[in-house]
Amino acid sequence: MINPALLWEYDLTTFNYEKSYKIVIERVLQRGNLNEWREMVSLYSKAQILEVVDWSAQLDERDKVFSKFFLNSEFLYAA
Repeated sequence: MINPALLWEYDLTTFNYEKSYKIVIERVLQRGNLNEWREMVSLYSKAQILEVVDWSAQLDERDKVFSKFFLNSEFLYAA
C-alpha cells in the first residue's frame, strides 16, 4: 500500500487513485520507498509512470534519469 503520508493533503476516503495517477506517481517517485515503488508498479502501467516522469515539473533531471533507470532495473522486481 502506498503510504497515506505521501498524500497528506488529500481526503483519502474520496481520493481516486485512477484519476489522480499523476499525483500518486509523482509523490512515489519523489519520496517513496522500495515497497511504495513496487506498489506503484502494480497499480499503474509502465507507460503511465514514464508519462509522469516526462510531465513532472517537480522532478529534476537527475530524478527523472534515476526513475527511468530504476523502473527498468531487476532490483525493483526482485522478491
